[in-house]
Amino acid sequence: MQKSSITIDILLDPNKVPEAIHWNASDSTANMDQKAKALCLAFWDGADKTALRIDLWTKDMMVDEMGDFFYQMMMTMADTFKRATKNGELSEEMKAFAKQFYEKFRQAQITENGA
Repeated sequence: MQKSSITIDILLDPNKVPEAIHWNASDSTANMDQKAKALCLAFWDGADKTALRIDLWTKDMMVDEMGDFFYQMMMTMADTFKRATKNGELSEEMKAFAKQFYEKFRQAQITENGA
């Protein structure tokens, strides 16, 4: 059996707020750590039937980037759900919600910034 590893390193400030996120994967072709401004990691605990999550973002993660990040995660989750369950109808509903979410987010950004 082959083993693969993903390593995530978080640099924290004195108040334990993330300043930098770096990660690497043993099966990656990248020869150096990759930088990230945010991460959302989820594990499924089959015994307790609960999701265990780690959500972190760095100080320099901008609000507009967070909106983009969530939109892309929701779209990817819809694709993953479709592959895992073969339920295209629910996957499309998830994507429709993601698009509505993103449009509302963008509109709120425009309104908030007075543009």
